Amino acid sequence: MALRTRPPESLTAEEAAAELAALAAEIAAADIAYHQNDAPEITDAEYDALRRRNLAIEARFPTLKRGDSPSEAPPGAAPAAGFAKSRHGTPMLSLDNVFGPEEFTEFTRTIRRFLGLPAEEVLRFVGEPKIDGLSVNLTYENGAFIRGATRGDGTEGEDITANLRTLAELPQRLAGEAPERIEIRGEVFMTKADFLAFQAEQTRLHAEREARREAGERVGEAIRIPANPRNAAAGSLRQLDPGITARRPLKLFAYAQGHSSAPVAETHSGYLARLRDWGFQVNPLSEVLPDEQAATAFQARLAEQRAGLAYDIDGVVYKLDRLDWQSRLGFVGRAPRWAVAWKFPAEQATTVLLRIEIQVGRTGALTPRAVMQPVNVGGVMVQHATLHNEDEIARKDVRIGDTVVLQRAGDVIPQIVSVVLEKRPADSQPFAFPDRCPACGSHAVRPPGEVVKRCTGGLICPAQTVERLKHFVARNAMDIEGLGEENIIALHEAGLVRSPAEIFRLKAHADTIRQWEGWGRTSRAESKKLANLLAAIEARRTPPLDRFIFALGIRRIGEANAKLLARHYGSLAEWRERMLAARIIGSEAREELGSIQGIGPAIAQELVDFFDEERNLAALDDLAREVTPVPVASAAAADSPFAGKTLVFTGTLETMTRPEAEARAERLGAKVTKSVSARTDFVVVGADAGSKAKKAAELGLRVLSEAEWRELAGFG
Repeated sequence: MALRTRPPESLTAEEAAAELAALAAEIAAADIAYHQNDAPEITDAEYDALRRRNLAIEARFPTLKRGDSPSEAPPGAAPAAGFAKSRHGTPMLSLDNVFGPEEFTEFTRTIRRFLGLPAEEVLRFVGEPKIDGLSVNLTYENGAFIRGATRGDGTEGEDITANLRTLAELPQRLAGEAPERIEIRGEVFMTKADFLAFQAEQTRLHAEREARREAGERVGEAIRIPANPRNAAAGSLRQLDPGITARRPLKLFAYAQGHSSAPVAETHSGYLARLRDWGFQVNPLSEVLPDEQAATAFQARLAEQRAGLAYDIDGVVYKLDRLDWQSRLGFVGRAPRWAVAWKFPAEQATTVLLRIEIQVGRTGALTPRAVMQPVNVGGVMVQHATLHNEDEIARKDVRIGDTVVLQRAGDVIPQIVSVVLEKRPADSQPFAFPDRCPACGSHAVRPPGEVVKRCTGGLICPAQTVERLKHFVARNAMDIEGLGEENIIALHEAGLVRSPAEIFRLKAHADTIRQWEGWGRTSRAESKKLANLLAAIEARRTPPLDRFIFALGIRRIGEANAKLLARHYGSLAEWRERMLAARIIGSEAREELGSIQGIGPAIAQELVDFFDEERNLAALDDLAREVTPVPVASAAAADSPFAGKTLVFTGTLETMTRPEAEARAERLGAKVTKSVSARTDFVVVGADAGSKAKKAAELGLRVLSEAEWRELAGFG
């Protein structure tokens, strides 16, 4: 039976770790396709199912939770080229999803557990229709609009100020009194009617362009025909010419607050009222809900109204109304603890599976992708879907030539739900998953306990090498503009770039590259392209340490995990030294690595394995001769006594729950670990503290009572 169809409690620890690794990789790829490329490759339903499966396994095996877990990783993808970058005052994060009353009830239970509230405590929410447009961050100073940006990777987005100024519904100046500086979040979208008219116009222009091209005329770039309102809105806001954006029928609803220099309201509903007073459009269907039962009724009502609304929605967002509770709850990884999106059911259609392609990733994973006859699913033409792995194909018995049922939610390409057996061709055969890599011919093996077959070619496999290089230069890694997939492949095939370090020695091959078509052989503009690339490479010689670690492509080390490691070890030299020491089982360095919050045994083993390979060390040291990573700046206040310090909490706290205390410590710049060692700075001791308090005393560490911890932390 495929691992992904089995309940988490039936998995072994080894199987669970393998599936968590596969889930992290699939979800990360989906985030980049959706947020960065505006070209999603899986459905909302499939994406949500992957995240739910990940959470279920983590709940069953909490010690295996990965540092790059999707439940911890920031949403979105790095800003695209062509726009200046804009850093958000506070991160623009995403939302966890629920799909029914039971899951929503569990969400409310989690709030009560975290805050230590009794079961009878009433939780008031605000319900808001979830519009799938493009999220934007609007910055106002002294009441005037000064800058607007996309979500980007959640921390840094694209500066699209000029385009946003063309929106009639965006106030250029806030009406009435406002904080000196405030970030207002909103969603830019197209109505259904406006989208259909815009799509028809783009289709007409495309047909005219093709006719001119066939007549022998020289025409410009191809005209993109958006598949859905979300893509149309995103593409319209990402125009380099604001005049084009101004001609697009875009709308804006404001709905959330980022950084603010002064409080605005005591409740979220009060904040929405301030937004209206300032001149923003707020969704008129937003409603204050006195309790959980009212939220359930609101969900049913919106589901009935959905088809008749002027715009597409795929669910409802529920936010805890009290802002003081929102502040205490804070965020966990990618999402707030105080809000959730309750999604509507998915849409379905049928089509024919034409073929199954096998793609090779940077870790050697062989991933099957279904290629189907294009079909309209809920207004969107779709053709591809991931099949995940060999077991998934076998479980669903998907065969080439089958008529398959596709499922779609929102505006993305679907998953294959099932096969219509009565339409199966008489000569169909089960799909034979290859046992050799399609890129290099090396054996493809399936390690024990894993669901994914992997190419054994390693460094000799061109697909893996190219994928690793593509990962290294990606926008959420080293972010080297001008080194897209096509250029990476060309440089690799020419033998100029076989390792990350060779990218930084590319200047030595400038004369060779200049002779290539499109790189300076025929025009000054082409020559400038090479100069820009070399300048972009030089600009990345001092990357933040977390980006550097992530760019290395170590298995299981995603963005969130890389940030954990960078924050804990501080410098490349320290990280390298401690990882080498951690190769010894039972060593203090190995214990330290395993004690980092978010670093489980499987992740620790991957790090140790990476540093235990001489070729990896040689490549790392070669790269370190070319670049100088700098530590990640702490977001904590400089005067925090816990900034950069290592804390351990033990025993039962009386004024807050342990998770809340740990979250607050991390916001103050502390490193929270699970075990006490000589490198621990503070041990906060609650009631009934056990062996950790004893060990702290033996090591002579500074021990704080809960009251002392609260006083030093600045909240009494």
